[in-house]
Amino acid sequence: MRTRRFAPRVAAAIDASQILGVRAGRASDHRFIGIWAVVVGGRVFARSWTRKPNGWYRTFLDDPLGAIAISGREVRVRARPVRSEKIRDAIERAYAEKYPTRGSQKFVRGFRGARRRDTTLEFLPR
Repeated sequence: MRTRRFAPRVAAAIDASQILGVRAGRASDHRFIGIWAVVVGGRVFARSWTRKPNGWYRTFLDDPLGAIAISGREVRVRARPVRSEKIRDAIERAYAEKYPTRGSQKFVRGFRGARRRDTTLEFLPR
């Protein structure tokens, strides 16, 4: 079975945005929050800075369904953990390219750590 991907215009809007709105879980009390997301090969990825028990990352692990907000639209998504080291490396390069400012560098470097690499999720349309 082939994995669904976002329409090219949606992926381009996510790639062009600095912040992606994300709401984790189907029946959660979560609101949309802003996260850094990158597009690699037309696929959408994000890493969590923390692993808080009630944070978006852990909520997606418990309930992989949620939504993203982009260009004034709400798009239902499914989150899937990323295990491929090759893809994780490409995601790191994408973060460095997308967030090159001096103020962003602390976070770009931080996303390279093993603990944060392990929080890599791919968002798929549903």
